[in-house]
Amino acid sequence: MQAPAASRKIKVMQPKKPRRKPPAYPIESVDNALALIELLRDFGALRLSDAAVELGVSRSTAHRLLAMLVYRGFASQDAAQRYIPGPALGVAPAGMSWTAELRQRVLPQMKVLSAGLDETVNLMVRAGTQVRFLATVQGSRPLRVGDRQGEVMDAHSASAGKVILAQLGEAAVRELYVRESKISQKPLDESWFAGLEQDLLTVRNTGFAVNFEQTEAGTNALGVALCDGVGDVIAGLSVSVPPVRFRQTYDSGLVQAVFESKKNIEADLTDFIAGH
Repeated sequence: MQAPAASRKIKVMQPKKPRRKPPAYPIESVDNALALIELLRDFGALRLSDAAVELGVSRSTAHRLLAMLVYRGFASQDAAQRYIPGPALGVAPAGMSWTAELRQRVLPQMKVLSAGLDETVNLMVRAGTQVRFLATVQGSRPLRVGDRQGEVMDAHSASAGKVILAQLGEAAVRELYVRESKISQKPLDESWFAGLEQDLLTVRNTGFAVNFEQTEAGTNALGVALCDGVGDVIAGLSVSVPPVRFRQTYDSGLVQAVFESKKNIEADLTDFIAGH
């Protein structure tokens, strides 16, 4: 099988530095607190029991961590005693109450896909011109792409982010980036945007997108969009593969495997409507 058409149209870019390189002397409590901030940002509400499960710690430990976030203004509690984003949370929460249920529903098929390919699988949603990673299931190989849960990336660089943008349509994408340019007070680079539109046209025709180290050195990815029960694109699914074996994985049926997973996930989402 030849390389995907999208790959032939992607501009050559200098690979970015690896993300999330573990520090030489990690502090577990700090890492756990920051992970909780990411969860609050991306899901909007968090119960104590869920926080403990997510971090793999006791309820008492999770409670102490959350209490410190409340003290510092990164979290608050609502009437149902759930933890919600506080005023000090610098990045606005995703504002989508359905993301937690989406993650729960999609995770089983993500695990199946990851086990079948033995590669890392990601779930993400779009927030403006960025995508936020809601979940990651890692492969078991020593050389693998790591956990992306909680990360934020440019949608036009991430593989699944490109597919989500492509499904918006040309006019909606232009409006999105024009609005972003006004917020940032930086004029939209028309030459760059023309290249993006060409890339998205190819993605729209193939139904999937690829990312050759556009977001991070040492990471290639292939992504598709996911639709809810009424056919609206609500998320993206991607498989991240080290470049050294991407060709082999692609030729061995990567596209077919991802589309099969997409079909199974959307079958599980027939009664799911985002925002309801």
